Amino acid sequence: MKTIGLIGGMSWESTQVYYRLINEGVKERLGGLHSAQCLLYSFDFAEIEALQQAHDWEKATIRMIQAARQIERGGAECLVICTNTMHRMADDVQNAVDIPLLHIADATAEAIQRARLTTVGLLGTRYTMEQPFYRGRLEEDFRLNVLVPDEDGRRQVHDIIYEELVRGEINEPSRASYQAVIGDLVDAGAQGVILGCTEIGLLIQAAHSPVPVFDTTELHALAAVEWALS
Repeated sequence: MKTIGLIGGMSWESTQVYYRLINEGVKERLGGLHSAQCLLYSFDFAEIEALQQAHDWEKATIRMIQAARQIERGGAECLVICTNTMHRMADDVQNAVDIPLLHIADATAEAIQRARLTTVGLLGTRYTMEQPFYRGRLEEDFRLNVLVPDEDGRRQVHDIIYEELVRGEINEPSRASYQAVIGDLVDAGAQGVILGCTEIGLLIQAAHSPVPVFDTTELHALAAVEWALS
């Protein structure tokens, strides 16, 4: 078994889901008392959120590279960034270390392709929905047609993430808001919906959507298990 390096804490609410899923995945594959070999660098999310709000992506990249190098020095054999938004600097992080980075968008796109879908809706932070680092990878590398909510929908999705989900707050009115946004995406032609923030899976599951949902946290964690045991 290879050692997985996790860059988490963004937020810890979803990082704990990664930890659980990775360990459950290893146990399911190997049985008995087996669990994952992993190292975790967990950020103070207040620091990272302040850099995001200030659009100081340069400093955020420096901090991510520092974390990646620390994990690599600790003996990790791959990197898993436990957040969609901070894949904005995935290429810079990968170039700064000698171990492979398992990209969350790749794991997600491969699952969409296995489902034989071509048009999907994307929910996430405003940064993930509006900036090209995530949508562009899906569109250019995997030839997917990616739809995002309208301005009001993007605001609702983003605000619920930062005001509730990263704090561990799960509220029914917010679930209804997400379902309305998903409905609009389906009406626009989405055959499935990407839960493109690692906290969204805390609020939205398959039963809450009329089309398949692709939980990036689960897909990324399972990709890490597959890599570690390959």
